Amino acid sequence: MSVAAAAAVLAGIVTAAAPAGAAGAPAGTAAACTPSLKALGTVASKEPSAHDNDSVLALGAPKFAAGRSANLPVYWTGTTVHKVPLPHPADTGAVLAVNTKNLMVGQFRSGVDAKVRGFSYKAGDPAVKVLPEMYWQRDAIDVNDAGTIVMTGADGVGFVWKNGKEARRLALPADTGPDTRLVTTVALNKRGDIVGVAEQDHEVPETGQRIWRTYPVLWPAGGKPAKALPDSAGGHYWTQEVQDIDNSGRVVGYDWHGPWHEYRPSYQADQSKPGIDPGRLGAFPYGTFEAISPTTNVSVGTAKYHPEVTVLPDQAQYWPGFGPVLGLPRLSPNGASAAEAVSDSDRVGGSAVNAKGVRKPVVWTCASRQASLPQ
Repeated sequence: MSVAAAAAVLAGIVTAAAPAGAAGAPAGTAAACTPSLKALGTVASKEPSAHDNDSVLALGAPKFAAGRSANLPVYWTGTTVHKVPLPHPADTGAVLAVNTKNLMVGQFRSGVDAKVRGFSYKAGDPAVKVLPEMYWQRDAIDVNDAGTIVMTGADGVGFVWKNGKEARRLALPADTGPDTRLVTTVALNKRGDIVGVAEQDHEVPETGQRIWRTYPVLWPAGGKPAKALPDSAGGHYWTQEVQDIDNSGRVVGYDWHGPWHEYRPSYQADQSKPGIDPGRLGAFPYGTFEAISPTTNVSVGTAKYHPEVTVLPDQAQYWPGFGPVLGLPRLSPNGASAAEAVSDSDRVGGSAVNAKGVRKPVVWTCASRQASLPQ
């Protein structure tokens, strides 16, 4: 690596020509873009571990991103970081989703009563709009371009929030088995389809057999009744973790074999069939999909090894809906990376560890021209 290139890496900006084996640009994306990997600004903190979870978690309009820095909800315009104004200085949280109009939603833990609540926020407003209490988890709230919000309340009930008030409660499918609960709502798309995860934990009285499983649930747009989606996980100790849904109804996520930390990505284009596993990135044994673009059929996530057998650090992965799973470049050769969000404009958001060992929130621009097979 040249001195100039090394300096660019340390500055958090890498600009590269399309690598061999790179994916073609997704349909509908701008052809004129410059491939780059940019580290974004972060909130200053004196705590050494404050930036361990810094990440871009959502992408809005061009040059707009949102997520978490120093355990606070933030958004970025370009590479400049802005704090979301929470009600109390001791509050912590994250922006978990943003629409193309830059309306953000997220969650925060109160520094006063320790309760977790949702919030919505538009850049430039003097304060967040506080939403009801909710679970503390990564995918419990989302917003679409109509401004409709879906979230899971602290009572374990999913509901839709419109125009500042509750518009709908999300009942489980009519044929749901006994001892089943909603784990979380996860995402909704432009037309209003909602996906989530349900869990059944039931002991059959007659036999003592225990039935335990998790499976995806779809609430179709327009208030239609919920239905269970075919489960791609299957098998004892396997759970299906749905993460996102695109505007045509494609669902992505991963199957998780808990005791062994095994992850396999899941992509479900046909809601009448279980999701498929598109494979792994190079020699990585495991991988996830965390997001799918609204219309261009691009899924992103993270390639992994078992945490006790780290042959390679985690790497952000990219799948254009065909062919092999591809990798996105790292900030530093031995630094882990992860992809959490993807847009129709060929941007991917996530995090990456730089040459100093510090995790940074990052955006890959013109990602399709950077994604490639491992060398």
